[in-house]
Formats: sequence, C-alpha cells, structure tokens
Amino acid sequence: MTDSSTDIICAGLSFGYGRTTVLDKFDARFRPGLTLVKGFSGCGKSTLLKLIAGYLQPSEGSLTVPGGTAPEADFQRRALGFVFQQLNLLPLASLRRNLDLVGTLAGLSRAEVRVRTAKYLALLGLDALADRRPSTLSGGQQQRAAIARALIKEPAVLLLDEPTSGLDDLNCRVIMKLLGSHLPPACVCLVATHDHRLETLPHEGLDFNRFLPVERHLVALA
Repeated sequence: MTDSSTDIICAGLSFGYGRTTVLDKFDARFRPGLTLVKGFSGCGKSTLLKLIAGYLQPSEGSLTVPGGTAPEADFQRRALGFVFQQLNLLPLASLRRNLDLVGTLAGLSRAEVRVRTAKYLALLGLDALADRRPSTLSGGQQQRAAIARALIKEPAVLLLDEPTSGLDDLNCRVIMKLLGSHLPPACVCLVATHDHRLETLPHEGLDFNRFLPVERHLVALA
C-alpha cells in the first residue's frame, strides 16, 4: 500500500488566466521519483508547477503536498526546491552565497549548509566557481547553479521548469546524471519539459497536451 503522505495529490484542480482555462478538474497523484510533465509550449506545464508550489491558487479543487497539507509558506521555505525558467539567482551574491541563504532560510545549521553547498556544487561541476557572481557565468553554469540552490534543502518536492532548454548536450548530461542518481530520498521531482533527451531517464510520464491542446492548428502547419 502506498504511503500517501509522501505524495502530491491534485483533486479536481481548476485554474485559468482571465477567460482562458488552463486546468479543468485536473486529477493526478505524483509519487516519489522523477515525473516528466511533457507538452507543447503554452499547454499549462509551468502553471501546474506553480500551483503545486503554492505560488498560484486554484479556483476550484484541492492540492496536498507531502505531509498531507496544502502548499504554504513553511513548506515553501523548508521542503520545496523550485528552478524557474528565469533562474532567479541573486545577481550580487556569489554562487556559494546563493546556496547559503536558501539553506539558512530552510533552517539548516551552518555545518549542514557548508557540507551540502560543497556537495551540490561538486556534483554539478561548479566547485571551482563558488565565489563568482552569476553574471560572470555561462548560461549552462547558471542553470546548474540554480539546480544546486534548489537541492541544498534536500527537498521533499523538487520542481524544475524546462531545466535543459537551450543547453548543449554536455550540460544536459550533467543535469541528467544528477536527476538520475542524486535525488534526495522520497523526493517527488516534477520536470516540465519538451526536451526529448530527458526521456532516457527512468521516469513516470504525464502528457499535458491532452489536458489543453493549445494551438492545435500548428501541428498541421508543422
């Protein structure tokens, strides 16, 4: 029997922007491990991640995260890792400081922050760049830094929005190796993507196109 306290559960979830419906009575259960949320651009993948994170509120239905609660401020601070498409690294802080701040806000001790910062920067090939600011790094390095920052909490929920979009194969392989081998225990990891390279990872899959077939006429044109 599955322990539902480790799952993300969406029940009758609805959400829209103005008159545009994005989700309509959406039901899903996401268990620990990696789930690829696939679909065309604009089909609602990013919206789903933001609802799960608690950054958006559904108009109908309910959503619970591991522990059986709705996503709220304490969950966001302590148990959520989120990598936005815009990355949102603090521009005036070094990579090390970016990770330190997140770990400290999550309630980690100084020793835990130090150990985990070293661990995730090394796993993502960034240890030699720890004292540099994000603006001095390549796009791939910044993307890996954002993932390291999300992982320092060793979160119960890790949400990544197009983490390999626009990256070369080498950067993609580094991120794939981490996702395939170094997720925290019992972590529910959702990756919104249309990058077919990620499909070689062991994963569950959710095809979001069937929920909102946006601009279907483009299929015929393509």
